[in-house]
Amino acid sequence: MQKSSTFFNQKGATIVEFAIVLSLLLALIFGIVEFGLAIFNRQVITNAAREGARAGIIARVERLSNGEIAKVVVDYAKNHLITFGDVVLTADDVDIDEIDDDLSDGLDTDHRCVVFEYKIEDEEEEDVFHYYRCDLEVTVDYTYEFLFLSNLGIGPINLRATSVMRME
Repeated sequence: MQKSSTFFNQKGATIVEFAIVLSLLLALIFGIVEFGLAIFNRQVITNAAREGARAGIIARVERLSNGEIAKVVVDYAKNHLITFGDVVLTADDVDIDEIDDDLSDGLDTDHRCVVFEYKIEDEEEEDVFHYYRCDLEVTVDYTYEFLFLSNLGIGPINLRATSVMRME
């Protein structure tokens, strides 16, 4: 009885094909998971920027300073970001934009509104009320580093979120 030579020549081909397909499949699955985490972290820093802007615009007896707003952002991100390693968000990654540079117009030293209404008495006209309608802009920059895809030369990517809210 003679055995077919093509059968013996194909004996290891299935294992080799399986190894190639499995490696591609795993790379695809890890890529989907890691890009999903990057999108999740993008949403987290967007929410962190919103939380910081919201904390900064709320009318209080004494408004939060820029440092306190940055702390709100960093604390939110620290509690919600999914990171692989020691990459964290710091106060240096939070930018709170200045409203203007004229400190004589009712804005505080952080250039944010502290006076929202004032009255000008005009002899010729009725009393005129002016309102400061200032916006507070909080921008967060975060560098997301991939865990698996970085071995393939992909990443890191910079994520940026900006939130603008009207001062109350």
